[in-house]
Amino acid sequence: MFVVLLTYTAPIEEVDLALPDHVEWLDRQYERGLFLASGARKPRVGGAIITRPMSRGKLDAILAADPFSVKHLAQYEVIEFSPTKTAPELRLFNEAVTH
Repeated sequence: MFVVLLTYTAPIEEVDLALPDHVEWLDRQYERGLFLASGARKPRVGGAIITRPMSRGKLDAILAADPFSVKHLAQYEVIEFSPTKTAPELRLFNEAVTH
């Protein structure tokens, strides 16, 4: 699975103009079952996404279609990790990842 950190590379006014398209893109990834959580960083310098397990190539293709990427409004730092411990609420998810 991955944690993706977005950092805005454009003025926040430009980011805000593209935000509705970005939210629609996020919604599609949730509908496809690919993303687990997302939201704005605080302070508002970008965002963060937690994904389900997938290949890095697939994730790169998904991120390339993000309107923030297409419009060159953000850069992405991708961190891959394998969860070894989770909160009890996520235990079933962790077991599915490791088997």
